[in-house]
Amino acid sequence: MKKTTSRDGTTIAFDQTGQGAPVILVLGAFNDRTTGVPLAAYLARRFTVLAYDRRGRGDSGDAATYAIDREVEDLDAVIQAAGGAAAVFGYSSGALLALAAAARGLAITRLALYDAPPGQPAEHAQALASLVAAGRRGDAVEYFQRRMVGIPDEVVAQLRHAPFRPALEAMAHTLVYDATIVADGRITAALAEVRQPALAIAGGAGAPVMRQVAVTLAAQLPGGRAVTIEGATHDIAPALLVPVLEPFLDG
Repeated sequence: MKKTTSRDGTTIAFDQTGQGAPVILVLGAFNDRTTGVPLAAYLARRFTVLAYDRRGRGDSGDAATYAIDREVEDLDAVIQAAGGAAAVFGYSSGALLALAAAARGLAITRLALYDAPPGQPAEHAQALASLVAAGRRGDAVEYFQRRMVGIPDEVVAQLRHAPFRPALEAMAHTLVYDATIVADGRITAALAEVRQPALAIAGGAGAPVMRQVAVTLAAQLPGGRAVTIEGATHDIAPALLVPVLEPFLDG
């Protein structure tokens, strides 16, 4: 594990593996940097891969108040640690965060986006913040699963007993951050400002809306292209993803 410091003084933890041109993994809700380990292992054969804990997760710090700008600055700190410029792979809400960073001029060389989600109402972030403030972290997890992801009630009930449930509750406060990102229409409004080559990827076996989002993003990004990976779901499956991702990152 390595650490860097964001502009507001928050410590950001990351793992670095491999050798070659740098690629940074920006992950989504319920993820810390360990989520990226399997993908990093594949990519590290050709690239230097940096997977970091977004603020409030894992070994990274946090601040009393949240703003998307602070997360953009966190990514910038990791880019600087990578040498000053890097390709970025954004997953789920992390894809929207990566788009926001690119639109604001960070030194991103290429932008790969996997299963970027559709916009959501701002009320979700407010509801999640209220649940977390009341100490109802489990309810916040289930609210996100049910209302934002669309997991059926019976599956949500089964997941209460999953061995990873405590880890989900531990990062429940960061669901407010993800809900804030997906509700911020300024991100998609600024797509014309993204000048980097961009690849919007969606899983062919996932929710149809994700494929719709990928096509829409690619059409609105000046250097955008969309691709569907047959058989892939919302989960990161390196064996399916890397054959599409590596040629794009190689340029």
